[in-house]
Amino acid sequence: MRIEALVKRYGKITALDEVTLSVEQREAFGLVGANGAGKSTLIRCLLDLTAGERGRIEIFGVPAPQPAARARLAYLPERFMPPHYLTGTEFLRVLAALGGERYDEARICALAAELELEREALARPVRALSKGMTQKLGLAACLGLERDLYVLDEPMSGLDPVARVAVKSVLGRLRREGRTLFFTSHVLADVDELCSSIAVLERARLRYRGTPQGLCARYAEPSLERAFIRCIRDEALQE
Repeated sequence: MRIEALVKRYGKITALDEVTLSVEQREAFGLVGANGAGKSTLIRCLLDLTAGERGRIEIFGVPAPQPAARARLAYLPERFMPPHYLTGTEFLRVLAALGGERYDEARICALAAELELEREALARPVRALSKGMTQKLGLAACLGLERDLYVLDEPMSGLDPVARVAVKSVLGRLRREGRTLFFTSHVLADVDELCSSIAVLERARLRYRGTPQGLCARYAEPSLERAFIRCIRDEALQE
């Protein structure tokens, strides 16, 4: 995946300012930034859900506006809202069909168990599920598709500590299988644990690209969280 000199504006507000970024296949990549930094906008441009003013995006060597660019990826949005009238199982069946795959009940049930998503929850209508259960349903639908790239916008949103551990275990397994992970998260401890590389986006600009350890070393900080805060504050002072 390669993003070159991407610019996106909403009226007078610049959401992305000449962002250039590449993510290699089989990489576990974390995009981090404060609220309003431009993370979700970048993902929307990546998926051709919105168009940038300038720049170029390629996914697996295919220009992003072409549908073929998205054939090998699955996406979970930050605000995941499945149809409230479907049961969890019905939703998973629909997503498999839309993704062009046969619904493999045994494999999906095994994945649901990994995500701590109980079978009885899958039998309920979506409107009867808690926020955490709904999020796990979205993860099961997304990660249940056999894809080379998974794009996840705040995948831990609404999850309790037990569920977060379960999700990180699944993402770790996918990484070991050679899948590419591209996700955003405000929980920097999760990013540090899962990601081989990260980028810091702050006020529409890319401020850092490298390893989590490299960012910590740059600011001589023991934790990624503290190094991230130093990074965005230092950049703000320089402007």
